[in-house]
Amino acid sequence: MRRSHGVGLDERPATAAASAGTGPSGLSPEALRTEFPFTLPRGYVDATGTVHRTGVMRLATARDELIPLRDDRVRENPAYLTVVLLARVINRLGGIDDVHAGIVENLFASDLAFLQDLYHRVNTEGHTRAAVTCPACSHEFTIDLSGSRLGE
Repeated sequence: MRRSHGVGLDERPATAAASAGTGPSGLSPEALRTEFPFTLPRGYVDATGTVHRTGVMRLATARDELIPLRDDRVRENPAYLTVVLLARVINRLGGIDDVHAGIVENLFASDLAFLQDLYHRVNTEGHTRAAVTCPACSHEFTIDLSGSRLGE
């Protein structure tokens, strides 16, 4: 089973929480979020035909981005970097706790694109929100990509 490399919200020392000007829950409004739940547009279909759509991605570390560069599959085909990197940061996919490159390889292209975008958002922008515009009325608003179902 994989472990998260970040500090979870419940692992924060009480003394640090108290000194940071926290609310009633003991957590600051700016608490570091290290895991991001998501729902794939299509879902991964395993060997038994089970569809796995929900999962959890964690923040990447420098090590997560460096280790795949030494991988022979990435050296032979630089496009494979995405596969190896996503396999390192996805902690769970449906009932699968051991997400590896073979699973990521077998995702539908739309799910791979979704996960690449999610990875970019959480690791460079620090959030999972996206600005969108309604095609019918041109109203602009923000949606959360990680836990929302597409089309809602």
